[in-house]
Amino acid sequence: MRLDRTSAQPLWAQLHADLLRRLEAGEFTRGFPAEGELREEYAVSRHTVREALRRIRAAGLVRSGRGRRSEVLATTIEQPLGGLYSMFAEVEARGMRQTSRVLSCGVTREVRAAQALGLPPQTDLFGLQRLRLADDVPLAHDCVWMPASLAGDLVGTDFTRTALYEELERHGVARPDGGYERIAAAVLDDELAELLEVDPPAAGLVIERTGTLQGSPVECRRTTVRADRYALTLSFDADGFTVGR
Repeated sequence: MRLDRTSAQPLWAQLHADLLRRLEAGEFTRGFPAEGELREEYAVSRHTVREALRRIRAAGLVRSGRGRRSEVLATTIEQPLGGLYSMFAEVEARGMRQTSRVLSCGVTREVRAAQALGLPPQTDLFGLQRLRLADDVPLAHDCVWMPASLAGDLVGTDFTRTALYEELERHGVARPDGGYERIAAAVLDDELAELLEVDPPAAGLVIERTGTLQGSPVECRRTTVRADRYALTLSFDADGFTVGR
């Protein structure tokens, strides 16, 4: 592609847009071009190529390593609607390695979470705040609260490479068997944008979940995910009902 040098749009932005188009079209199945190849193909400077690639890498679309060809990553994580799911399992099922950077973990008090759980405001809660990553690229900021009387034994657990529901079962606590979710679009504030390594203003999806066990609320969760790496899916039949997964 020849870039338009008479356009008011910078060359790096034109290159970035065209590489995104080609990524979405699945052109780079054998590996992503090296910087030198892109400079030659588009007849642009090293600075132009590096600025476009910096943004593509920051979006988690390409992973680079010294001494090897850049690898194209899956562009989105798909979340099925209509049932409980585990972000850990969804990421791993797509061949990516899910890890978490634990920001806080312990017994705390959170008025809004206690309210969502139908508990008095001063109730002790188990609270866990994590930055979730897929192949070392930030995907979501995740906060969860559960009654400390139920999940207090999880304090001290290393959540770097494990899922909350798996740890509940390991400690003899039943995982939620139902619940309610609300999903809304949002513009990430500067703090979240920095955590998720995106340039503001950036879009996100806020997922608020109340997990239940035998009809009683036991989990309050607020997850903010990068909109450029997340998709929602829904299956249905001819009658319009969701098909279980």
